[in-house]
Amino acid sequence: MRPSFYHKSTVLFRHLIAAFFLFIFFDTNAQSKSLQPNIIIILADDLGWADLTSYGSTFYETPNLDKLASKGIRFTQNYATCPVCSPTRASMMTGKYPVKTGVTDWIRGRQENGKAMPYEKLIAQPTAYQLGLEEKTISEYALENGYKTFFAGKWHLGEEEKYWPDNQGFQINKGGWSKGSPTGRINDSVGGYFTPYKNPKLTDGPAGEYLTDRLTNECIEFIDNNRQSPFFLMYSLYAVHNPLQAPEALIKKYEAKQKQLDSKNKDRFAKDEVWMKNENGWKRRLVQDNPVYAAMIENMDWNIGKILKKLIQSGLDDNTLVIFTSDNGGLSTSEGSPTINGPLRAGKGWLYEGGIRVPLIMYWKGKIIAGSTSDLPVSTADFFPTIAKAMNDSYKKDEDIDGENIFQMLENTESYQKRKIFWHYPHYSNQGGKPGSAIREGKYKLIYNYEDKSAELYDIVNDIEEKNNIAKSGKRKVKELKHKLFKWLKKNAALFPIKNNGYKSSAMNDSGKQDE
Repeated sequence: MRPSFYHKSTVLFRHLIAAFFLFIFFDTNAQSKSLQPNIIIILADDLGWADLTSYGSTFYETPNLDKLASKGIRFTQNYATCPVCSPTRASMMTGKYPVKTGVTDWIRGRQENGKAMPYEKLIAQPTAYQLGLEEKTISEYALENGYKTFFAGKWHLGEEEKYWPDNQGFQINKGGWSKGSPTGRINDSVGGYFTPYKNPKLTDGPAGEYLTDRLTNECIEFIDNNRQSPFFLMYSLYAVHNPLQAPEALIKKYEAKQKQLDSKNKDRFAKDEVWMKNENGWKRRLVQDNPVYAAMIENMDWNIGKILKKLIQSGLDDNTLVIFTSDNGGLSTSEGSPTINGPLRAGKGWLYEGGIRVPLIMYWKGKIIAGSTSDLPVSTADFFPTIAKAMNDSYKKDEDIDGENIFQMLENTESYQKRKIFWHYPHYSNQGGKPGSAIREGKYKLIYNYEDKSAELYDIVNDIEEKNNIAKSGKRKVKELKHKLFKWLKKNAALFPIKNNGYKSSAMNDSGKQDE
């Protein structure tokens, strides 16, 4: 179903956090190591902003994440630093925008080795195929501060093994390697999400074992073995990325739920925009009712609930910071288009809100007032300084770090409501998105399109659906934001796409494009 929690005329939760948020600062220099908080990051893959019940879904069921939100804080304007996965993940690890790490597209990218489709006017300059070992990661900072470090799930930040989690600050790595999705699918119940995984960093399990279940068990085992020392656990789910596979019983549950909606195929998808003509698989989903996708979400939520329950049972709930988010918007315009991000426009691969605005829930018992909500604009780059400060109160961020400490921003939301957030995605996406850059400052968001050098301007607070491009009536604001955007791009030596000499305006790809 279309998420109904938000209405397009709603102004999102202005300044509520000033009344609802409390963070208790303490001096880690004066405390023992045992009082350092445990840190758990749970990163979903391709989960959309409207895919949780607490964010408006009426079809998917996420009781454990909804409960986490009721115990912590839910952000309504949290942004991934890129509309696709690898760049956002590099940002999370470093606190930097993708333009600084060089990872600006998913690895290895749609236009690998300069190859372009005939209908693509431009060719992107090469993106880095790894997170460089010279980068200081949050896991390396955790090690320096006496933490045990653990990684489970999707990495997708290096083709070669020397760039995998084991060499980026994680003492234990379960399942993180070069691939961006489960491989080796044989059918709907063997391979891919079902063992055998064909993953060099994860042994195969017994017949029928499901990947999300297995990785959760690995996380729980790590927690059991590290109760006496502070730990940094990153659970980077492969779910809910393609291939869509889920336990059969859950699929049947949502097939029955789908029938209750009585949706017809003609009501599920639209293929009514010019960009869609270039690939047969490009279409826009109109309703949340995919049974397999819904089953993957419920299974993910159930497994997250197991981890949260383990924290309580182990007596660790009192001193653990939990962060849940997604790497980019939900997949809504290609590769089966399994979800929608409404009321947000578009989805994964696009610089519209549906591609970059994602859920963020944070929980820290005694530090965050239960059930609080914030409309503070935050981003993936903010996690590094936020976590580093929680680990060590003496932390001072380097000048090269783009993110800000979220807790510090929440102390003075008025000062940060108009903060600038940037995106640079000079690539064509597998989902129909085109090369562009964007800036948000206050209620305004500007998207600059490299194909035709045009600018779009939206009042993102009052026009959450990005239906009304006010660039013509807001020429002064366009000029101002465009100047700030290009000043930032120049400062960071951003690479721009070049002309595709093989471009043909009438070209169309009949075969469709492979998944990321």
